[in-house]
Amino acid sequence: MFRRSLVSLVSLSSAVTASPALALGEETQQRRQPATLPAIVVTATASERNEADTPASVSVIDGDDLRQRPVHDLSDAVRDAVGIDVESVGLGRRGISIRGMSSEHTLVLIDGQRINNSASAIAHSDFELGWMPVDAIERVEVVRGPMSSLYGSEALGGVVNILSRSATDQWRGSFSSQALISDHSLDGNHYKGGFYAGGPLVPGTLGVNVWGEYRRRDALLDAADPELTALDEQRATTGHVGLTWTPDPYQRIDLSVDAGNEDLEGVRAGPYQSDNEVQRRRYSLSHRGDWGWGNSQVRLYRSTLDRETYRGDGADTTGPNRFTDTVLDGRVGWIAGGSHKLTIGSEVRREELEDPNINSKGKDDLTHYAAFAQDEIFLGEKWELVLGSRFDHHQDFGWETSPRAYLLFHPTDQLTFKAGAGHGFKAPTLKQLSPEFESRAAMGGRGIIRGNPNLEPETNRSFELGATLTQDRWSAGATLFHNDVRNLIETVRQPTCFEPGYVCLEYDNIAKARLRGLELTAAVDLLERWRLEANYTYLDARDRTNDERPADRSRHRANTTLIWRTTDRISTRVRAEYVGSQYRSDTERDRPDHTLLYSYVDYAFSPGISLHAGVENLTDERLANDDPDLYDRADEGRRYFVGLTATF
Repeated sequence: MFRRSLVSLVSLSSAVTASPALALGEETQQRRQPATLPAIVVTATASERNEADTPASVSVIDGDDLRQRPVHDLSDAVRDAVGIDVESVGLGRRGISIRGMSSEHTLVLIDGQRINNSASAIAHSDFELGWMPVDAIERVEVVRGPMSSLYGSEALGGVVNILSRSATDQWRGSFSSQALISDHSLDGNHYKGGFYAGGPLVPGTLGVNVWGEYRRRDALLDAADPELTALDEQRATTGHVGLTWTPDPYQRIDLSVDAGNEDLEGVRAGPYQSDNEVQRRRYSLSHRGDWGWGNSQVRLYRSTLDRETYRGDGADTTGPNRFTDTVLDGRVGWIAGGSHKLTIGSEVRREELEDPNINSKGKDDLTHYAAFAQDEIFLGEKWELVLGSRFDHHQDFGWETSPRAYLLFHPTDQLTFKAGAGHGFKAPTLKQLSPEFESRAAMGGRGIIRGNPNLEPETNRSFELGATLTQDRWSAGATLFHNDVRNLIETVRQPTCFEPGYVCLEYDNIAKARLRGLELTAAVDLLERWRLEANYTYLDARDRTNDERPADRSRHRANTTLIWRTTDRISTRVRAEYVGSQYRSDTERDRPDHTLLYSYVDYAFSPGISLHAGVENLTDERLANDDPDLYDRADEGRRYFVGLTATF
């Protein structure tokens, strides 16, 4: 079987070199294949593989599915995937947690390119979630477990990679418009409109894709005090232009520019008005070659995020902030010895931060250097071993090595066993390492946090064992995982403070944790038009610093979706999301478990026009907006959804 997998890799490379149309848009060509074909995954090995043959725990979320339901940002797109928790990061904002790890340990990529991690310097930041509209998404790949062997720092818990739609040899596009209306008088309504178009400017040689989106969320008022906001008012626009040039059948050159602006306005307790203005920019140039001996890729890209913040009471703010990441990377891959697929590469990344609190100059920077190697070894017909490691050099703490090994066994075409071990790390942020960094925003303004230049990277040693079985009408999978996390960085209270009346805190590597659990997935075609999909995650988390359960981690999470294709034009879906109780502290009662129910219907007027409607949160669970002493994030409650999608 794996010998056939190796042959398929060679065949895929040959197909790319032989077909300019495929080179112009591989991802979209794959989308046009029949839906029965397995999903393609690139994030786990930096090369294309069938999902069943991927040496990692991966969930693939199809862009067409996302366009049929309300998706405000990336957290909505992945929230019902196994092993995922959408956690609160404060002020009503959200982060993506993988297998109980902090959302700061999830690396977000766009087409394999990292974007700015604003949470490294801004408290309660979720600005990583709004870079790409769903109209432009081909698919989202979620890799659970550390992937520092390929991506370096920040991939401590896992990776979320957004793959965009690409231009093909035919013009294709879509337009969508959605509204989500709350059942309550406290507002929180959502409105969104977006488009995508891509096709040839010069057939077979030059293609273009463009997309754009406008999003608006009205402020959700606080039920206890309607003068305050539980969720900020948000207005966001996003745009993209990309060109794809294939000068010959062997080369592809991509150039793209992305721009986005986002405004957030809310009223905090005090009360005072809080405003945030966020500006995103992304520039990318890449070259990919498919040669007789193998393939190559070189990329130069930059992402910037600017944030201005204001307070109506005139008090100090933590901005303005400017984040800039500039990356030059490259890799080559080739088949060696008939049973090895080798990939080697390197990366140089310059990270820059402008922040008035970082030091006396108000700015700092770091340059990261890295090299990696990977060997996909085919051991006969049924076995494969993937070995890889990355070597990162940090100018403050030196070298960090991130090895990874993964074994796959296919006793039959339907059954797959997987086992893997890996090491991940996250480098301390610029503000954490700066000896001059000082923030007076902690503990409601009573605390002063300072940086620590002696910090070490946070690390994660991960192990997993899994199996998947696929039959004609059903499939099932189970994965056991274990994460041993060390050197977690926390703020530590100091015995004395240099300023009377304040509490002084400092960053230090003091925390460690053990996170282990079980992930189950299943899908079955009950009848010709009925399908049931479900997943369940059990998490056994332990803070080994004090031998307690870590706060805000559910032991049990489950998602299930029942799909009924009523007719060729009408389909309905009912989805349930269960979140188990969460430990908070010895002095506070646990957060109760809760279940959210969703119902949708889709009607196709014609092959190109579809109407979508539904009701979200059918039982009207409003969480923190009704009980702020128990829950950490407000929910708008019951809301009604209507949307229209047109494709060509």
